[in-house]
Amino acid sequence: MHMGYVLLNCDLGAEEYIVEELKNISEVQKAYLTFGAYDVIAEIHASTQEEFEKTVSNKIRRLSRVVSTMTLNVVNPE
Repeated sequence: MHMGYVLLNCDLGAEEYIVEELKNISEVQKAYLTFGAYDVIAEIHASTQEEFEKTVSNKIRRLSRVVSTMTLNVVNPE
C-alpha cells in the first residue's frame, strides 16, 4: 500500500466544497478543513505509487476551485 497527504489551497470560500468533492474520491480516506498555510488536507491510500500519482494528478488537482497542492509521500506506511 502507498499512503500520503495532499495539502490544498483553494479559492476563497470553496473549502467546504473541496472537502465534499474529496470525499467522493475512493482513494481519499479522510479530508479536513485546516487553518494556516493550507486550506484542506487529504489522506490518500492507494495500492501502488502509480495509482497514488494518478489520483493526485487526475482526480484531486483537476477539481474546480483548487488553486495549488503540495503532496507528501509517507515512507514505509504500516
